[in-house]
Amino acid sequence: LNELVVEVSNHGGGFGFQMRMASALPFDEAPELALALATPADARTDASRELIRRSFRSRHAPDWIALADARAAQAKALADADAALPTTMISRQLAMPRPAHILVRGAYDKLGDAVSADVPAILPPLPKDAPHDRLGLARWLVDPAHPLTARVAVNRAWQQFFGRGLVATPEDFGAQGKFPTHPELLDWLAVDFVESGWDVKRLHKLLVTSRTYRQCAAVDPRALELDPHNALLSHAARPRLDAEVLRDQALFMAGLLNETMGGVGVRPYQPVGIWEAVAYSGSNTARYTQGPREGLHRRSLYTFWKRTAPLPILTTFDAPSRESCTVQRERTNTPMQALAALNATVYVEAARFLAAHVIARASEGDAPRLEQLFRIATGRRPDAREVEVLERTLAALRADFAAAPERAAALLEVGDLDLPGGSRSGGLGDDELAAWTMLANTILNLDEVLVRG
Repeated sequence: LNELVVEVSNHGGGFGFQMRMASALPFDEAPELALALATPADARTDASRELIRRSFRSRHAPDWIALADARAAQAKALADADAALPTTMISRQLAMPRPAHILVRGAYDKLGDAVSADVPAILPPLPKDAPHDRLGLARWLVDPAHPLTARVAVNRAWQQFFGRGLVATPEDFGAQGKFPTHPELLDWLAVDFVESGWDVKRLHKLLVTSRTYRQCAAVDPRALELDPHNALLSHAARPRLDAEVLRDQALFMAGLLNETMGGVGVRPYQPVGIWEAVAYSGSNTARYTQGPREGLHRRSLYTFWKRTAPLPILTTFDAPSRESCTVQRERTNTPMQALAALNATVYVEAARFLAAHVIARASEGDAPRLEQLFRIATGRRPDAREVEVLERTLAALRADFAAAPERAAALLEVGDLDLPGGSRSGGLGDDELAAWTMLANTILNLDEVLVRG
């Protein structure tokens, strides 16, 4: 502590003290330390003693210095991690809620009677001790006595598995909505869901193991006449898979799906110029830049979503724009969907990898390879007629690509990834792999693959 210099001066019969530091201390409390040292020992405060002790240790206690450096490094790492977290806007209840009024004829400047927060009178009231705010509303919604929440939840789960809810208007359970086709079943499912502790996994298991879900999808002509929309569940429903499921399914069958959980949005394959047509020039999303290879095959859930220009391969198959809540998706059947599933980069690349996998893993010869390819895509073995069609198609494709090897090479160039081994053909021959790729692409586009059931 010899760096501290105390200067004493005589001013007209009195003494003055001036303290300065001969060298900088390793922390910011240099003036406070000088004052602490100038104070008699028996008059120092606990804070002054701690400051002097810390100053001494910072110069003459190597173990303490090492621990202090480690602690500072950890504190900095924590601060850096905290600074890297994105900020999210949240809402907070006002201490004194703003008054709300009926607007006369909807005019904002013509205030009618004042109204207070409450729930519809036709439904169970809020508990007497419940606050009339969002927390009170949330507790009221999940109250076991509430007649709607559980029914809406199980109806949406039913819709996900059967293509149509027990109530066909999942967005409207009111007077304008459809009456449930099986009201007693809806009531039972709702009560069971609540009594299970709102166990969603248990609900899903209950639905998919039910006899109704496991029915055959074959349609009896008489049932089709009496119940064309299958509202009475006479056979298994066959809804087309959602857009995200279709893409992920093709990648999974090809062994390409990256199932890593969490992370930022990724930018997979997309046609050139989609963003540029709708973006402001100064926007940070004015131009689309495809992401690195490790992100090209993430699950569709993690796709970066530009509201004004969503991923075409998803919107083509009726994925909503996300501009508003969509409880029930539309399902269309258009030629554009067939073109996308046959020609989009993600599907062609998946077909190439699936074909290479089948050629490498299946027994020698076309027959076992055709059977394995068909089983991977459909979950069943092809019958004799289907085998004949597949063999005939494969022979025609081989002839076409053998006659035009440049077309085979162009097909194998679709997508950014090489096959294991570092080449496009994986040593299989361009025309042979191209023929199997087109066959795999054809099978991936079968109605049996695109439709559940």
